[in-house]
Amino acid sequence: MKKETKNKEKKGKSNLRKYNLALVTVLIVVAIGFVWASSNKPCCAGSKQPGIITEPPVSGNSTEIVPTPQNSSVKVEVYHFHGTHQCSSCIRLGELAEKTANTYFADELASGKLVFGHINYDLPENSELSDKFEVTGSSLWIGTTRDGIFYKEEDTNVWYKLSDEASYMNYLKGILDKRLKGDLS
Repeated sequence: MKKETKNKEKKGKSNLRKYNLALVTVLIVVAIGFVWASSNKPCCAGSKQPGIITEPPVSGNSTEIVPTPQNSSVKVEVYHFHGTHQCSSCIRLGELAEKTANTYFADELASGKLVFGHINYDLPENSELSDKFEVTGSSLWIGTTRDGIFYKEEDTNVWYKLSDEASYMNYLKGILDKRLKGDLS
């Protein structure tokens, strides 16, 4: 009888250890999930739709965006927003955007008509710019100021072109050519 009692006690202790180990594992997973979910910026692409342009309402019933005449004032800002810790895709996104700007828009960069930058949204000194663009994570944003009115858009299409440098650069070049002409379509 004593042997049976000792075996039951051993089984009970073994089951209790397994239960405690499972409980500790669950608590660790929950804690990691909480820390991840409470971080203020996710690593990768935001959830907004590609090509969304934020602009004031158009008077009348038309929602068409009309290209601006060549003599109007246009300035384009291109920012690769990222966190302190970047994945390889986030880094590649910024490298290709910078290469596109430097390759095709050297004159516009020199004149200030086009601005490019890598912006770490985790740094307090970048919070104003991050807030202006409503950054939600690592992303590529294009801000166009046309006749004193600021329009912004997050371009999520570039994420799908990271594996093909020529396609990425041709795509972004096309977008920036249009924006520099004041065309927001």
